[in-house]
Amino acid sequence: MKLTKLGHACWRFEKDGRTFVLDPGSFSGTGLLDGAEAALITHEHVDHLDTNLIKSASPDLEVWTCNGVTNTLGEVPVKIQTVREGDVFDVAGFSVRVIGEWHAPTIPDAPIIQNIGFLIDDRVFYPGDALTDPGVPVETLLAPSNAPWLRVWDFIEYLRMVRPDHAFSTHDGMVNEIGQGMIDNFMTMEGKKQKADMRRLKPGESVEFA
Repeated sequence: MKLTKLGHACWRFEKDGRTFVLDPGSFSGTGLLDGAEAALITHEHVDHLDTNLIKSASPDLEVWTCNGVTNTLGEVPVKIQTVREGDVFDVAGFSVRVIGEWHAPTIPDAPIIQNIGFLIDDRVFYPGDALTDPGVPVETLLAPSNAPWLRVWDFIEYLRMVRPDHAFSTHDGMVNEIGQGMIDNFMTMEGKKQKADMRRLKPGESVEFA
């Protein structure tokens, strides 16, 4: 399995010559769907869902997402599959289980929207915009490290709750170089405490797992 950080909260998964993309949003650059046969989308916020990108995609593209995103997209040429917590499906040669239902609270009086997480091949968990307990051991965690709804305290506590072998920062496209350095330091310190590989990947950087 090859895992590539495309930008902000967008990741590319590759295995055996097949590819899907997770959360191709408008903060993550261009060419996000290049070579992908599917896209998994956690929720409807623009940094996770670029509606124009999906609307202009090949009609062969499969999109797996929650009902909130399906309603947001409306009529599009791609193949949309609506899923919810507990569903299991196969996409691009990967097995995926849906875990989680709701976005983290953001601002007072704002309604809480749907947000689903994905456990991929029982190895990699991405919670979207939430600190969802996967409820199972996780080898690799894509951990949100910066957001209007997130404190550093909660980020570290989440790493300690899940206790993955590997953790990579996600949702970090809104921080400058100073903030990136802080994330690097927090993850390095926590990785040493847990004796685990915890770090921030730069956009375009990849890791491979046997």
